[in-house]
Formats: sequence, C-alpha cells, structure tokens
Amino acid sequence: MSTLIDTLRRIVGAPHVLTDGDLSAWELDWRRRERGKALAVVRPGNTGEVAAVVRACAAAGTAIVPQGGNTGLAVGSTPDLSGTQVVLSLTRMAAVRALDRDNLTMTVEAGCILQNVQDAADKAGLLFPLSLAAEGSCTIGGNLGTNAGGTQVVRYGNARDLCLGLEVVTPQGEVWNGLKGLRKDNTGYDLRNLFIGSEGTLGIITAATLKLYPKPAAQLTAWAAVPSMEHAVALLGLAHQHLGAGLTGFEVMGRFALGLVHKHMPQLRVPFIDQEDVPYGVLLENSDSESEDHARARFEALLETAFEAGCVTDAVVAENLTQAHNLWHIRESIPLAQAEEGLNIKHDISVPISRIPAFVEYADAMMAREIPGVRLVNFGHLGDGNLHYNVQAPVDGDPKVFLREQEENVNHLVYEAVAQFGGSFSAEHGIGALKVDKLEKYQSPTALAMMRAIKAALDPQGIMNPGRVLGTAPAMPAAPAN
Repeated sequence: MSTLIDTLRRIVGAPHVLTDGDLSAWELDWRRRERGKALAVVRPGNTGEVAAVVRACAAAGTAIVPQGGNTGLAVGSTPDLSGTQVVLSLTRMAAVRALDRDNLTMTVEAGCILQNVQDAADKAGLLFPLSLAAEGSCTIGGNLGTNAGGTQVVRYGNARDLCLGLEVVTPQGEVWNGLKGLRKDNTGYDLRNLFIGSEGTLGIITAATLKLYPKPAAQLTAWAAVPSMEHAVALLGLAHQHLGAGLTGFEVMGRFALGLVHKHMPQLRVPFIDQEDVPYGVLLENSDSESEDHARARFEALLETAFEAGCVTDAVVAENLTQAHNLWHIRESIPLAQAEEGLNIKHDISVPISRIPAFVEYADAMMAREIPGVRLVNFGHLGDGNLHYNVQAPVDGDPKVFLREQEENVNHLVYEAVAQFGGSFSAEHGIGALKVDKLEKYQSPTALAMMRAIKAALDPQGIMNPGRVLGTAPAMPAAPAN
C-alpha cells in the first residue's frame, strides 16, 4: 500500500495525507460508539483532486469512505477496523462558488459547513432553510448524502427538496457536472436524486446547487402545553388551516424528555414543567411574508381556536428573537440532556401523522410491559411524522449494562411496532453500518434487488463506502492500471 500512499501524496500534497498520530476526528463516529482504523485520511482541495484520488484507489482496489463533518448517527462515514480503507475528507472543499439572486440558488462545495451556507444566504438577504442541531459542524455534502431532515421539513422539505443540482465523482474517477440549477429538467433519469441519500455508496458529492428563499418578514415562535398526543395532532391540523405555508416548524416533546433538560440544564427555563398535568409540549414556528402584526394576529387566532377546541391548555408566544432562540434551545438540548442521563437506545422513526397517537399508545404500553421501569424519551418533528422514540434504562439500572443487554431486543420491539403502523425505522439519519440488517428485514425484496442492481452498475468494484446501506457485496477485481 506504500505505492498508493505515495500516489495520494503526489495528488493532494503530503500534508493532506494523514497516516500517523491521533486520527480520532476521522476514525471515531459522532456518538463515540464505534471506532475504525483508516489506511489514510486524504483531504483533497478540489474536484480534480477528488477524481484523481478515486482513480488511484480504484486502480489499487482500495475502498473509499467519503466523509464530511463526521456528524452522522448511523456509523456511515467512519472506516472499519481493517486498516485498509481510505477516508476521503471533503472539509477542505468549503467554498461558496456562486450565488444567483435572480435564480434563487447558491452553488457550494460539499465541505461547506451548513451554518456557513445559512450565513452566506443571509448576507445576501435570502434564506437557506435546512436547520438541524449539528449545523455548526455538519457539511452540505453529508446533509445531501444522508438526505438530512431537521426542524423545517414541514414547510421546506428534506435536503433532497432543497437541491437543484449536483457535481459528483463516480467510482471510476469521472466527474458528472449536474449543477445547472434548473427547476425543470426532464432529460432522462434523475441522477441527482439517485445520489442524494445514497450515503456515499454510489459516488462522492463534491458540490451542490441549492434552493434559496426570500427571508420572511416576520417569524414568531410559540410553546403550547397539550393534554395528549391526539391533541398535538389536532393542533397540527389547526396550524395548517390557520397558517398555511407559514407553518415552518412543529415539534413535539414528551414530559420526560423535557424533564431531563430541566434536571441537567436548570439554567434553561422549560415552560410548564411544573404543571404535572402537561404530558406534552409543542413548539410551533410561524413565518410570515407580510408583517409581524399580521403574523401575530394569525398566531393568536390559531391559539384561540386551539384553546376553544381543548387542544391547548396553556401557551406562551415569544416576544422577541432572544426568547424564540431560548425556546428552540430547550428543544435542541434534549439529546444532550439525555446523554447526561446515561447511555440510551436511539430511534429515528417515521409513522403516518394520523397514526402517531395510536402508535405511541401501543408502543408505550408494550415497552412498559416488556421492560418494566423503562423510561421513554419521546420527541421529534411531529409536523412531518418523524419521532425520536428513544429508550432510557430504568432509573436504578446501569445504562451501560442496559445498552449492552437490551439494545437488540428494544430495537426489535420498536421496529416491529413501527412496521405494524405502516412506518419507517429510518426517517432522517440514514442506514449507515448501524441498520444494514434492519434494511434487509424491513425493506421489500424487490426494492433491495433494484438497489443492488444500481450499486453493481455504478460501483462494480464495490469500493464506495462498503458495508454501508446494503452491506458488503462481493467485489469485482480491481480495474487494470493504465
């Protein structure tokens, strides 16, 4: 492999091929549950270098693990333990290539941090609406590779819906430039959507043309106390009726989840946490294109109707941006508070919104029956049907022992319930290496056969992020050197 390492050093420069020292930033997954061993970490500076690196690895038959900010939650961007895989880090490719105000698009390189994309749009007086907790670290290439969701999917959609074009390096080291920025382009198969969500198993996204939006004239945030999940879903329906496209966020948070924030982060003032009869909190966001007065009037009309219908028992509307940020900070602190409580079993599920109340009732009762004392950290993006139905050890249990002994059983119970209610076991985090066996179980044989055919056609050597999504397939011999 020394010949390959020498070749990679010639391509990107010796300082950008890392083989020694502490490589944990690239070899350790975000949740610190899995650690691999890379042959090398290679950091190309442009698309041409990416293509040359891929050609060199293909000639050597060496697997490549594409990596952005390494913030994924399904172990999809860290190497295995073999020490034979090249981690291809795109963080040096962080430029904003172009911003077209008239076309409402921005073209950025894959290593651009999401928050920097948001800031670039903001400086131009525009909005890039993808927003998630890791936005200060995750990169746009990773967001697209996993089809990230976040808190504004209810209005703007997933990462897939915010992308108009891609630049991709194929497993053979060729470059496909699809950065046209067109909203209508029916010229054959939609290659863009093939690569989005493929988690680096079909090619390497090196740049993207993204949709931008006019900034709203006003943005209001409210926190509502609701008496049940059924009432939360009813409130969502009223919000759609009253706010229309202005509804940009709708998050639900169970009392135990909020109680963890209150316990571990007492400086954050959780609304209504002292009211024992409030099982759920809902965080709503309304963006208005007219004025703050108009937005507030619509918000107040919604809440008045919701009070009359019994969907809401108490509510507070943020008076300024600082208060709004504080409310969102509480929501975004739930995963951190849960980590403070101890290791836990995480789920990223989606269920048809109309069936979520029945699912939660069934799953809560089933978990309490099967594992007495278990604590359920239920929160998520109710507006698009995505819940993070996480499971914490009983209060007197050892979290490490609970995780080791119960994870597979808990996953089986939750995923079986999700399937029973017509849902998905992976809503926005992807499959990675963590859920390969679950895809085999819950995806249809026909769908799996089509996926494998696509993988075999585009990556016959099997060098692109092997072991992810579809597991490890038999690889073809390495391509002969030119």
